[in-house]
Amino acid sequence: MRIVFMGTPAFAVPSLEALLQSEDTVVGVVTQPDKPKGRGQMLATSPIKQIAEKAGVPIVQPLKMKDPAFLDALRAWQPDLIAVAAFGRILPQIILDLPPKGCVNVHGSLLPKYRGAGPIQWAIINGENETGITTMLMDAGMDTGAMLLQERVRIDSEDTAGTLSEKLAKVGGSLLLETIRQLKAGTLTPRPQDDSQATMAPLLDKEMGQIDWSFAAIEIANRVRGLSPWPGAFTHINHERWTIWKAKASGDPTTAEPGTAVAVTKDAIHIATGQGLLAITELQPANSRRMTVQQYLAGHRLAPGFRLHSIQ
Repeated sequence: MRIVFMGTPAFAVPSLEALLQSEDTVVGVVTQPDKPKGRGQMLATSPIKQIAEKAGVPIVQPLKMKDPAFLDALRAWQPDLIAVAAFGRILPQIILDLPPKGCVNVHGSLLPKYRGAGPIQWAIINGENETGITTMLMDAGMDTGAMLLQERVRIDSEDTAGTLSEKLAKVGGSLLLETIRQLKAGTLTPRPQDDSQATMAPLLDKEMGQIDWSFAAIEIANRVRGLSPWPGAFTHINHERWTIWKAKASGDPTTAEPGTAVAVTKDAIHIATGQGLLAITELQPANSRRMTVQQYLAGHRLAPGFRLHSIQ
């Protein structure tokens, strides 16, 4: 088949690489426009654009999905199918109707759970121990199309959004190939989603990283994992911001005010929460590098009793 691939971040890379190595032909790639990045605000290309350039596949980066020149380019490629993975834009009906075999999306959850832009992060934040990949036929809704195939993936206790995304991305590439194989063979029956079981996974923003110490320790630990590597969970000590990169919850009871340091050991800072203690083991002070608590304590003296604050 002639396939157009739409994707942008690293999550989409295994799917594109799998298609490039398959018997089908990737006739074009659509990705987000280059964006300014870093302190110098230099234009950075997406991971998908980098892969497509190395493979010599034609690339378009539309600013608007209904741009006539972009739609003409899509039609000229004459795709039998459009494969989508973390593209980051809503496809209008004119594009959904274009390929005879439809538009197939690789989504990072077990639909209908976690529809939306942040399924991997929210699964960890909510304390799930399992998630997966769903391939689906796209429609005009937000991840509401008929499901094709699913594969379950365990969420380990140490997984962050970053590590889980890497695992799911690899599964997504192989499941996309199997989905296309079965579509071509005519052995795949799309299954409507049960909307009554749907949950949402909205886009994350930086303010979501602010830690509320009145939450239970396990909730805060899950948020630390789910917000790594972006935007990061953070708190304040006096006037300094700390980003918390690793922390572990314990059920040890405490009567201390939430946010209070009840113990400082050589490799952890133990903070009272709304329920239980949170042992911080890796942090990043403002304008500094990421480090273990042991490394931090080598240059800073801390004694129990200080407070971490939600708001500076």
